[in-house]
Amino acid sequence: SKRLTLWAGVAVIVVLLLWFLGPVLVPFAVAAVLAYALHPAVLHLQKKVPWIPQVLCVLLVELLALVAVLGVLLLLVPILTREIPLLQQQLPAMLDRLAAFLNPILDRHGWKLTLDVATLKSQLLTYLSANRGDWMDPLVASLKMGGSFALAALGNLILIPVVLFYLLKDWDRWVMQVVQWVPLNWRPAYDSFMAE
Repeated sequence: SKRLTLWAGVAVIVVLLLWFLGPVLVPFAVAAVLAYALHPAVLHLQKKVPWIPQVLCVLLVELLALVAVLGVLLLLVPILTREIPLLQQQLPAMLDRLAAFLNPILDRHGWKLTLDVATLKSQLLTYLSANRGDWMDPLVASLKMGGSFALAALGNLILIPVVLFYLLKDWDRWVMQVVQWVPLNWRPAYDSFMAE
């Protein structure tokens, strides 16, 4: 009972710390996930070209990953700007089909709810047909009030690649450190899980 209470207290404290430190920890968490995904590429490059130093391998892999992410974003933005007007045109027919599908099911189960398609249509069309400049209002307001949002985004864009570089460079050391924190009686289960 005491041990359970102790662990519950520790869990509550950890959750509260994560909640309050969330904005600070996000770039580190993103960099850790990227490092986990990119570490095999660094190992593969080191194996294929052993005369390249590890730091250069890390830089090459990180640069290629950042270029790939930037390329995907540059591909998605024009597609989205082209697809949103098409979505506006097709949305009323899609909502009518959804209502025709759901209302008989709701009636069959005795639920007296009906999907109010007209209201839903008007709200969605109003939102989608609003001036796209309005979507930038929060950013503009943030810039007027000291730019906290813009500065946080810029800070994350700078911090994530830097943290990613150091995590990729020392990934094996980090993994060994985490393994040392695992209690010995939990080690077989941990090793089995990590091997999977």
